[in-house]
Amino acid sequence: MIASRAGCVGLLLAVLATRAFGVDIDGRIDADEWREGRHITDFRKTQPLNGEPGSLATEAWILATPDGLAVAFRNFQPPSVPRNLQRVQRDSEEQVDRINVMIDFDGDRRTGYNFRVTSTAGIYDATLTNETEFNKDWDGNWRHAVGGDANEWTAEVLIPWHIAPMRENTGDVRTIGIYLDRVVGSTGERVAWPLASFERPRFLSDFAPLEVTSYKQSLLAVTPYVSSLYDAIDRDNELDAGVDLFWKPNGQLQLSATVNPDFGQVEADELVVNFDATETFISDKRPFFTENQGIFEFTTPSDFSQLLYTRRIGGPTDDGQGAADIIGALKLNGSIGATKYGVFGADEADAAGRSFGALRLVRDFQEQNLGILATRVERPYLDRTASVVGIDHNWRPTARWNVRTRLIGSEIDEAGTSISGDGATVWADYEMDHGWRQQWIGMHFSNDLEINDAGYLERNSTNYAHWQLNRRFTQLPVESRYASKDWRWRVSTSYNDAGQLMNHQFRISRESRLRNGSYEYGQININSAGVDDLLTRGHGVVNLPPNFNSYFEYERPRQGNWAYHVELEANSGGLSGNDKVGYSINLEPTYFISDALNVYLGLYTSRTPDWLVWQRDNLIGSFDGEESNFNAGFNWVMTNRHELRLKLQAVVVNADIRQGYRVDLAGNAVPTDEVVEDFSVRNLGVQLRYRFEIAPLSYLYIVYGRGGYEQRAESDDRGRLLRDTFSLRDDDQLLVKLSYRFES
Repeated sequence: MIASRAGCVGLLLAVLATRAFGVDIDGRIDADEWREGRHITDFRKTQPLNGEPGSLATEAWILATPDGLAVAFRNFQPPSVPRNLQRVQRDSEEQVDRINVMIDFDGDRRTGYNFRVTSTAGIYDATLTNETEFNKDWDGNWRHAVGGDANEWTAEVLIPWHIAPMRENTGDVRTIGIYLDRVVGSTGERVAWPLASFERPRFLSDFAPLEVTSYKQSLLAVTPYVSSLYDAIDRDNELDAGVDLFWKPNGQLQLSATVNPDFGQVEADELVVNFDATETFISDKRPFFTENQGIFEFTTPSDFSQLLYTRRIGGPTDDGQGAADIIGALKLNGSIGATKYGVFGADEADAAGRSFGALRLVRDFQEQNLGILATRVERPYLDRTASVVGIDHNWRPTARWNVRTRLIGSEIDEAGTSISGDGATVWADYEMDHGWRQQWIGMHFSNDLEINDAGYLERNSTNYAHWQLNRRFTQLPVESRYASKDWRWRVSTSYNDAGQLMNHQFRISRESRLRNGSYEYGQININSAGVDDLLTRGHGVVNLPPNFNSYFEYERPRQGNWAYHVELEANSGGLSGNDKVGYSINLEPTYFISDALNVYLGLYTSRTPDWLVWQRDNLIGSFDGEESNFNAGFNWVMTNRHELRLKLQAVVVNADIRQGYRVDLAGNAVPTDEVVEDFSVRNLGVQLRYRFEIAPLSYLYIVYGRGGYEQRAESDDRGRLLRDTFSLRDDDQLLVKLSYRFES
């Protein structure tokens, strides 16, 4: 038995540590090219997560070459199983036939990279951190091709060694972590090797260790851009230029720099009308700020929280005179032995500009890793300096446990006054047998914790705990429309840092995947009475009665010429509690004129019968609030290098005052005769964008954008407001941008 195992190990090493072998990435799997690759046939179902062999045969090959890691897939799919031939934009998450290759280049279970190819040669790439968190803002330069016939489709990818930082390796063999999967678009079935799933708390840690020949690559990439912005309102033309630089002399060092980066004018953010006291999170798509950003990842269980939120850089200036100009930024990533490091710096122009700095250190061990992230922001216009230090620890004591711990401290010096705050979180997941799981989360953020100079935290002054029990059902009857169901039951409690109860909550939810590839999610929250300590912006808390909210979502992927997405919500709240119930309805059908062209029309309407909106100091208004959204557009992917899209959003809010209130010292809302006015809001965003990919990561953009915002101290009919929204014209611009990546 021992001799047999030794022979297998020797054979495996001989196969994987093979001589340099080239592969032509053309989508056709040539037996001679792949004969020395690792052949994988044991693909098992992970959606539904039952570990059974796949319904359709899938095989793959893995081969280390001097040019990069090559992977090939042969996906058997006879005519009886419909094949989705829809073309998709880069980083689209449409339900289509596709394969995924995910790699942990250091094999330390900290950062992975996801490379996806669809059956029509569309691609998606993302970073993977914290076991299951994907970020598709990152774009890499890698090769891919697809082919096939009526009974199968094939895919080949080549991922260069320089695409990610890697620790120094002194031997001839390197151990990486790898995961492969294939998704059938018409059913949603996913099969994977190894048997790992992002539906479990541990995913990245379950990648298969694989020994490959240790190759080294260097890279120098320079991406200059020029742009011309014509303002049709001011009749003014603005020329701009900048450059991004990426240098990797070896696997242990990567340097990124940018001079005058653009603020993503070619992207269209979702319109949000926000009257809450908390900030809306918006992701960052600027290439410099997404390249090798995974080392700086530091999150907590609080939604979207992170210590380094790069949208701060180039955001509104401290004097409120528009967006800041970025002079330049620098990022250095590398490793020394088992320790990884990252250094980040950015400067904004003018007296109201800021300086940002960050230092990151991470040390990996066999079953855990430990890291520290320090940030510092200097804001001379406000005479303010913000310093934050966070320590993160990830522990995987067994295959069933995953424990994540965070400690955070902040110190703010402003106008000669210093304030310190602290925070701590723990997140523990335990995987049991027969689909059962448990989760515990605890969070403490002190009232004086401030990380939002460089980071993002929805709110401080929080003490939160929950226990959640999950049960996954995957062995459902064949006649069931469902392929899997995942039930979750949660109890939680939340207090602010003054010890005031915000609420106790009981939640029940179910996530389901259907056999036709559709997705379904439903949730009900029952909330106890508590206080809202943010509504009055520091002028006291407001006592609120018990309430509930419920949510349902259904998404059906393309079948024939149609796909659609539905969201429904019912909730109570405000001072009325469960006496007044509001609702929202969102319906967005998509019609496919062809595999390359689709049009969509989204309609959203909601009513909040007791909507509390802050006015000033401790004065609040209770409004009968209504909102309507109109979303429309088209996506025309002419080829995988040419695309034209239209995105139109119109949002209107109408609020009729029911009653004004003053909040007393005990938190009671006392009716007042003070005048609180009705109001209405109109918001418009239109973008027509053409993109041509000249070469990998080199683009020509032609973008027309128009938008506007108006708030009035009067209410109106929602239909009239929506029609009038299309006359808004605060911005009316045409942008032409050219960027080209030079590599050597």
